Amino acid sequence: MDEKFQMPKDCAKEVFTSRFVSVYDLQYAPGKHYYDATRHTKENLNAAMTGEEIEASAPDGVNLTVILTSPGQEPRLYLQYEFRYPTGQYLLSPPAGLVDEADKKEPHPIRTTAVRELYEETGIQVKDSDRVFEISPFVFSSPGMTDESNGLVCIVADVPDLSVINHNGAVGSEKFGSYRLFDRKHALELIRSGKDEHGMYYPVYTLVSLLYFVSGLWYSENEG
Repeated sequence: MDEKFQMPKDCAKEVFTSRFVSVYDLQYAPGKHYYDATRHTKENLNAAMTGEEIEASAPDGVNLTVILTSPGQEPRLYLQYEFRYPTGQYLLSPPAGLVDEADKKEPHPIRTTAVRELYEETGIQVKDSDRVFEISPFVFSSPGMTDESNGLVCIVADVPDLSVINHNGAVGSEKFGSYRLFDRKHALELIRSGKDEHGMYYPVYTLVSLLYFVSGLWYSENEG
């Protein structure tokens, strides 16, 4: 197995394109085809990039692990119900959003996106005393069908007054339900069950947030 196989630069043929998504036929060898559904333009597909070029790029979006602290309470993981159109269900999910072009010009693009998305989706404003740090700057979302990627960011925020939490910043197709706070015990229960309180499965990024929270790794992290 050649672990450094490089796709040819002209491997992609456009099959379908629209404002929101395109499909490319990746002709990785004569008579061999694979399909990539993505928001990227043909010039920005990861398929023909080197590892160094991918590393130098920003991810498409950011998924947040949000841990709230309050006086007299143990730390709790914040998750919210968001309507996911392909499933036709409200799924228990972490806050998340796309990296804007303006974010890419900042010193820490995915941290900038994370802080903005947290405020838009929850009404929580990050303070100087809160902690914002990267869990991973770049992970592929589902490389079997798309080249899109996400950065993983943790925010540990002190929120004494939970009444500030709201979804008033929802834009476009975003639809939110209620939110939930999980201490470590209840987060472990959610991991073991694999389903939310309504018996519905949750996204893989919810599992990532749950596992990172219960692992305790966030205790020793810093903004660095």
